[in-house]
Amino acid sequence: MTRITFIGGGSYQWTPKLLVDLAQTPSLADADIVLEDVDPRPLPGMVELGEHIAKLKNLSWTVRATTDQRDAVRDADYVVVCISTGALDSMAHDIDIPARYGLKQSVGDSVGPGGINRALRNIPVLVGIGRDMRELCPDAWLLNLTNPMTTLTRAVHKATGVYTVGLCHEVTIMQFQLSLLLDCDMRAIDIDVCGVNHLPIITELRVDGVERLAELRERLRDPASFGAEPFNLPASIGHEVVSAGGEFTKQGILDQHRLKLELFTRFGALPAAGDRHVAEFFPSFLTEESGWGERWGVHLTSMDDRRQWLGYYQKEFEAALVAEAVSDQPSGEMVASLIDSRLRDRPRRLPLNVPNGGQCPDLPPGVVVESMCAVDGSGVHGTVPSAAPRVLAEYLRRVSESQELTVDAALAGDRDLVFEAMLADPLTSRLDYDAVWKMSNEMIDATLAWLPQF
Repeated sequence: MTRITFIGGGSYQWTPKLLVDLAQTPSLADADIVLEDVDPRPLPGMVELGEHIAKLKNLSWTVRATTDQRDAVRDADYVVVCISTGALDSMAHDIDIPARYGLKQSVGDSVGPGGINRALRNIPVLVGIGRDMRELCPDAWLLNLTNPMTTLTRAVHKATGVYTVGLCHEVTIMQFQLSLLLDCDMRAIDIDVCGVNHLPIITELRVDGVERLAELRERLRDPASFGAEPFNLPASIGHEVVSAGGEFTKQGILDQHRLKLELFTRFGALPAAGDRHVAEFFPSFLTEESGWGERWGVHLTSMDDRRQWLGYYQKEFEAALVAEAVSDQPSGEMVASLIDSRLRDRPRRLPLNVPNGGQCPDLPPGVVVESMCAVDGSGVHGTVPSAAPRVLAEYLRRVSESQELTVDAALAGDRDLVFEAMLADPLTSRLDYDAVWKMSNEMIDATLAWLPQF
């Protein structure tokens, strides 16, 4: 029996889809699932959902809930973390304060001032989880789904030594959409990736062993060559991409990825996260001249957008509670696949966030990078080294240094280091020097309720 603990187990966004993925994995049919959350209100419903899924799938799961973190991690084999410290109340300051200084963010949860401030809140919580694990389940793996993924994963490794892997669905979603553009089975695609979370860069793309990246780049010179006919798909992985006519088409895919395709056609390597994330790594895209990303098809995600998404996830949860069947469609998340590979010694190649052991030669050893990793019964291993084009590599180095400063600032509660992290961040450094100092302190002061180290 494998014990899987969810910290943030009351999450309407994450827990239902991850439970469905676990239910589709035969090696986890007798899993012992523990759901922990600081907010007790969603937990009874999540336990009910887990038991409902187990009944429909004839699984011998056990599912229980607790608000005691130490109780939850005791004797766990895997601890899945999907939290947001302060939730939407704290995140509103990450978006609103920089906007008053003239800096608009398309997401604000990974890099830029919003990503840095979010890291300051989440890092102490993740490190606390790691310390409990070191005492109560020292051989367990921490599987982190929480943003900012790079800094959180790095902080747990650095401060606790607990084995930690960051899992993000962006590369998987991109692989699926590339399979549609290239008219091939998603499973036939093999890629090489280097970078950090939300800026993973595809440097090679093979279909059944044949390199296709150069061909894709050439075809993009004539976007009409991809055709306009709609797809006839029973389901898809990730966010649906539609054309102006409201249909799921190749042109819709191209339109959704306008920004990354500009970088790809110019530099020859393809960023693999959504454009709303990629834009925040490059200060030239989120500008007043571009309509704050509008020219590139980038929408600024507002707090109202996030509240609407939460309502959507809650409705999906309520529907799942009374569903008469469990979906067999994979979510695109990798928690179940990673655990299954380790349990059954079944080799898989997955895009994971782990310390750099040479798989991303553009970045220093030990920093957390996103790359294609081999997973099997012996663990996670970096595969072939992959380097980015020079200008993209320079952005990666700068972002990585800002992330290292952010980790140190969060662990020490040091405002000067926060300022240095902000100055090193490409997006934030567009501001006046004095404004960066003032904004940094204003963001910390506005969120002090969630920043005990400050």
